Amino acid sequence: MTQRVLAPMLACLAALAVQTVPAQSLRPSTQLGANPGTVRAQAGVQRQADYIVAVVNSEPITNNEVRARLVRVEQQLAQQGGALPSRAELARQVLERLISERAQLQMAREAGIRVEDGTVDQAEQSVARQNQVSVEELRRRLAQDGVPLDQFRDDLRNQLLLSRLREREIEPRVKVSDLDIDQFIREQQGSTDLASMEINLAQVLVAVPENASPAQVDALRARAELVLQRAKAGEDFAGLVRTYSDAPDRGNGGQLGLRSADRYPPLFIDATQSLRAGGIAGPVRSGAGFHILKVVEKTQAGMPGVTVTQSHARHILLRTGPQLSESAARERLADFKKRIEAGQADFATLARENSQDGSAREGGDLGWVNPGVFVPEFEEAMNSLAPGQISDPLTSRFGVHLIQLLERRETTLSQREQRDIARSLVREKKLDEEYTRWVQEIRGRAYVEYRDPPQ
Repeated sequence: MTQRVLAPMLACLAALAVQTVPAQSLRPSTQLGANPGTVRAQAGVQRQADYIVAVVNSEPITNNEVRARLVRVEQQLAQQGGALPSRAELARQVLERLISERAQLQMAREAGIRVEDGTVDQAEQSVARQNQVSVEELRRRLAQDGVPLDQFRDDLRNQLLLSRLREREIEPRVKVSDLDIDQFIREQQGSTDLASMEINLAQVLVAVPENASPAQVDALRARAELVLQRAKAGEDFAGLVRTYSDAPDRGNGGQLGLRSADRYPPLFIDATQSLRAGGIAGPVRSGAGFHILKVVEKTQAGMPGVTVTQSHARHILLRTGPQLSESAARERLADFKKRIEAGQADFATLARENSQDGSAREGGDLGWVNPGVFVPEFEEAMNSLAPGQISDPLTSRFGVHLIQLLERRETTLSQREQRDIARSLVREKKLDEEYTRWVQEIRGRAYVEYRDPPQ
């Protein structure tokens, strides 16, 4: 399994609150003997109810589809507290989004991409978990909001289709080189975002007595200036600490230790904020005296954190195809789970005998992994497990999995592991950029005929 890729946006689907009415005929039938005025009135009512606003490669988009999506978008924007554009402008944007999605769905169908009911079930369970309710409660709330279950599941299916299409089309286009990672690390280390910065400073403190006279203060300031000049000239800072510093931390070269920026006095951060490692600042006056500061180390928490929670899991993978349908694979793995939990079978043995993955020879053991290594649906299921627990069968683009979490641990990342996570972050950024270009390509190739504007 590879790095995370574009995930289906399932959470937003829980907010569905408007039913999309099927498109009606553009030409309402005229009943024999009907009053012409009545017919015109009926036609006007029907047109107001629904009509075609655009055609995408011969497939219509109706006014009611735009209105349904528009209401959901307005609800989401209102919840976020953002300023709403005019309804006409928002309707135009929604229509363009529907056109783009319709062109992608057509491409997915032409490519033979399918999503079986079991995968939709899994997505529905994911939405329920994200909303911290059971599937039954989720369905009850949807019904209460007037959202038919079939419509909700169709929307889920379409999002999954789009996700699989994007993964297939976009992922092969994205490559991450060592130069990309080096550039990312340099950018993060050069950032000045104090909220996520960790710094190690060393200091020479020229102490000023509490009741010092102005003459004493001037003399001590001159001493601090001398230290500053010698430090900037390249003299060994630890030697200057031993000779001149009045602070109690002289034995460690004056180092104060790597800590978050908010744990340093603001005047130290203000003086060193623009400096990189090796930079010298001062004299900085505090209640204790004059400080000459050296930046020993400066790191950004935007880079992968030093400590992460690793997971140790194993799995059984069944790949679907002409010989094994997705539903059959799920049934088979569900039977495996039942046998393992009943003590009638061993997970590792079943993995060695059945798993269609390189880990099969190791009993399905995936080893210790960092966050973000697996595709989102696999990682979400794994993260929801307690040690020793086995998941229900779940579908990813690799096939159908049965996962058992063995244990978790907190660990300090090596430099190589930090580069691996940096690679994942760079890849995510490139995938987002490539996705934007790909959407524009699909939209540009589609034949779109605009009809009457949405209302």
